[in-house]
Amino acid sequence: MSTGVIIALIVAAVVIVAAVLTLRSRGSRGGTSLKRRFGPEYDRAVARHDGDAKAAERELAERVERHGELRRRPLEPAERERFEARWTAAQERFVDSPREAVAEADRLLAELAGARGFPDGGHYEEQLAALSVHHAHHVEGYRRVHRVSHAGVNGARDDGASTEEMREAMVEARALFEELVRPSHHDGGHRRAGSDGERRAPAARGHLPWAAHRRQAKES
Repeated sequence: MSTGVIIALIVAAVVIVAAVLTLRSRGSRGGTSLKRRFGPEYDRAVARHDGDAKAAERELAERVERHGELRRRPLEPAERERFEARWTAAQERFVDSPREAVAEADRLLAELAGARGFPDGGHYEEQLAALSVHHAHHVEGYRRVHRVSHAGVNGARDDGASTEEMREAMVEARALFEELVRPSHHDGGHRRAGSDGERRAPAARGHLPWAAHRRQAKES
């Protein structure tokens, strides 16, 4: 075998090894990027795929491809005020009717997400997937409220969630509500109008009647 052929084979081998290492590096960076973007949703996806990180990353990458370019619609000031009033009313209702309050919170998040331009609430799984792309660190609250509000609906009342579980679900879901209802840099001309709403909102959002009266809530 001539020296030229040997050199050519060595060069080809080096090129192949370099290509393999590059692909592995890109895959690793992609996984790191997805983990950073999705946070707890990344861990949840891995657990759902029985620890298969690659399968989880494929699922999350598909979510980004489907919903990453979603254009969020700004809320009109009047819309924002209506949503905030409804959330406050749901919180206050929790003391006497926790199950109805949680059901209202579930409906309210679905409607609010739809109003912001996410998939319609009638397609819960698709809406949840889209929300996870843009609000990964808060979407679990919506998932919990939805699950708790539907617990036991087709069985005995004792199969439903406890009052404490419902309270915790609503507390966690409030973070996503605040993310969706507040003005953002995407809102353009509505930013200033919404800022007044933001100054008014803390009192309403911070009102947690069940925190002070948890023992008064009726068990379901």
